[in-house]
Amino acid sequence: MFQELLENLRAQKPLIHCITNYVTANDCANLLLACGASPIMADDPAEAADITALSAGLVLNIGTLHQAVLPAMEGAGRRARALGHPVVLDPVGAGASAFRTAAARRLLEEVHPTLLRGNASELKTLAGGRGDSRGVDAAAADRVTPQNLDQMAAFVKALSARTGAVVAMTGAIDLVSDASTTFCIYNGHPAMGRVTGTGCQLSALSAAFLAANPDAPLAAAAAAVCAMGLCGEIAYARLGPQEGNATYRNYIIDAMDRLAPDTLEQGARYEMR
Repeated sequence: MFQELLENLRAQKPLIHCITNYVTANDCANLLLACGASPIMADDPAEAADITALSAGLVLNIGTLHQAVLPAMEGAGRRARALGHPVVLDPVGAGASAFRTAAARRLLEEVHPTLLRGNASELKTLAGGRGDSRGVDAAAADRVTPQNLDQMAAFVKALSARTGAVVAMTGAIDLVSDASTTFCIYNGHPAMGRVTGTGCQLSALSAAFLAANPDAPLAAAAAAVCAMGLCGEIAYARLGPQEGNATYRNYIIDAMDRLAPDTLEQGARYEMR
């Protein structure tokens, strides 16, 4: 299943418009190139909607949020949905400030994203509860564990039913769900948490998979999560004794560039609930 989705991405080479944060924009662009897509970054309200119209998918990432970029996100989001293009909303740090939380909720309500991707604290905040945010990281109390897996799977299903979006809750165990089916994904490596922007890169990658596979949004999102985690595993296995997180970042991108569709198919580790 995932093999075909990656083959479609590589064949179609979708152009992905990323309105993303300045900390990770370069890594997102390079990861998109590595997976077979093409990136474009435009966050001025004067052109954002026009750039979206030229693109096959859109990422809205609020990691370095400021007032001037919100109209660009809203305009691009509305244009993408009017054209039937997939939209990924990454509510980075929702719950950390009133401004950030309100902006994320506004985008969720106005844009109606295809995929909502965040950590447990961010998603709990958007669901109307209170996630114990630690800035851009999920608090320990919110993390998915084998012990609370059933509870968290029920939560993402309910959030998907409420929002109409596929929901990807990422962490040590990743959950990707629509209103009826949840992928519980076990790919990845703890060292990925020491590389700035792996979540942002995943959001960009997800938009590429969604754009290339518009009729299978749940499977496309799950394939993206598995691919990112698998590349984290492959990259970590390459590290030498004197190599750290800067090298690891580059190896993750290299692994994506070299990821064969059959390697993704065989290396994806998940169960469905």
